[in-house]
Amino acid sequence: MEPCVYRKKWLSVRENRDRQDDLVRLSRHIAFSFVDRYYQYGRYEAEYIDLLCEMATYFSDVELSDKVSLPLFEIIVEKLCDDFEDMPIEIYCRVMSQIISYCRKVRQGAVLDKALLDFGILSFEDLYDRATAVHTRHYSYDNGKPPEKIILLSRVTIGADVAILSVMIGRFMKIFPQAEIVVIGSSKLHGVFGGNSRIRICPLNYARSGGLFERFSSWHGALDILASEMPPGQEDHGLLVDPDSRISQLGVLPLTHRDNYLFFNSRECAASAKSARMAELANRWMDSVFGASEFCYPKVWTIPSISLKARKLVGLLRSAGCKRVVAVNFGVGTNPRKRLGLDFEQKLPRHILKEPKTVVLLDKGFGEDELSRSARVLDSIKNEGLSTADIRFGDPEYPAFSHGLITIECTIGQISALLAVSDEFIGYDSACQHIAAAVQTPTLTIFAGSNDMHFVRRWSACGNAQHKIVHVDTLTDPQNVNMNEVISRVMAERHKKEDRKQKTEFRILDTDLRLPKTMPDFKKQTL
Repeated sequence: MEPCVYRKKWLSVRENRDRQDDLVRLSRHIAFSFVDRYYQYGRYEAEYIDLLCEMATYFSDVELSDKVSLPLFEIIVEKLCDDFEDMPIEIYCRVMSQIISYCRKVRQGAVLDKALLDFGILSFEDLYDRATAVHTRHYSYDNGKPPEKIILLSRVTIGADVAILSVMIGRFMKIFPQAEIVVIGSSKLHGVFGGNSRIRICPLNYARSGGLFERFSSWHGALDILASEMPPGQEDHGLLVDPDSRISQLGVLPLTHRDNYLFFNSRECAASAKSARMAELANRWMDSVFGASEFCYPKVWTIPSISLKARKLVGLLRSAGCKRVVAVNFGVGTNPRKRLGLDFEQKLPRHILKEPKTVVLLDKGFGEDELSRSARVLDSIKNEGLSTADIRFGDPEYPAFSHGLITIECTIGQISALLAVSDEFIGYDSACQHIAAAVQTPTLTIFAGSNDMHFVRRWSACGNAQHKIVHVDTLTDPQNVNMNEVISRVMAERHKKEDRKQKTEFRILDTDLRLPKTMPDFKKQTL
């Protein structure tokens, strides 16, 4: 429908709080109409975005505002974030610039407006032109002397930080061995980076839900941290790296007044890198900015005391006669589309446990839903008459048996340590696949919820170990996905033999010469 029709509907329901479902439904319809117009005609209909912004900022009721604003991010912004075509980069910059420009004009946007004015951004055009320049500029570094401090923004999700940020950190530690490495992001990053004394985490949370202004709060927090880390007069001693972070809304929001900012555009690359994974793109970008150097695989640095406990747990299983430890994680973060369902999650461990002297370590996950699911998986295995245990990583004693299932409650750092001492990892597209690859544990990822070939390839695990994919089309005909067939494919991929040369080499197509390049087989590092 035309924007004017939606506006009439909005005016008719906005004062009736008993019609909250109608408000949410209306905002979803408007968001889908914007996307439809773009894909059908290639037109950018700004009126849809303005109307969604008006709805999202109208109510004083925070819960209602959050519900009404969700479709703007869920259907439009996040769709553009996950799309790897060139055009949506420009559309994303336009959408986000329009949202920010609208928000700064309303009463709640006074702080946002003041911060933008401080950067000399007065209008939508100023913001959009700057964002476009950030995304299209060719970056290079030639500052004469090495930076004393390198500050990197988190990508917000742990998986992306392992796949991208850890690669950059690894490269920076070699290029600038004296520089301090600072990461602005979630305190959970201590779990994957805390074992490296050169990395300092500045805690900052990103609101992945909530209203419009909650989404921008992390930017204000980042500005405060940067003012402390690079005070006036000392900016040139530091280097700020933005890996396409949601903290800056993918580079749309400014972070520094000086020319010490580097932006990694993870959604645009040379034609020869269309099938490259994120870790490969991060290495290419580092080559282009700082000069070709040794390729770095993703890496995690787990706290030694946690690694010791993980070795103790798995050591007890092996001493009891276990020959194979299979780590499994069915977490999907905030994206339930990645999940195949409880039936699959109960059946897969049963099939794995048909193999003798095998123990499945099932990460219980986070939140009420994932904890409930893992409990039901445990019950289904127990009903088969197999050995089971339900533990916490911090328990003083661990079970010791040679065959069965253990559900374990653990943090991201603790599961990282367990993955490092397991023989195999199986799970959905999540942080654990990237961590498993980083600790060089053979990985099998079940990709569901997307039929975008580029998305699946981009977010595939990258490491100096075997990593396989089973893609499940849950979009074309979701009611008729055959879970038994999916499990058969998973089991077949697990046992498929590969040429040893394929396992120990990594092939990447050179950006300039368009020739295959073989990367060396790096020696396995232990945590």
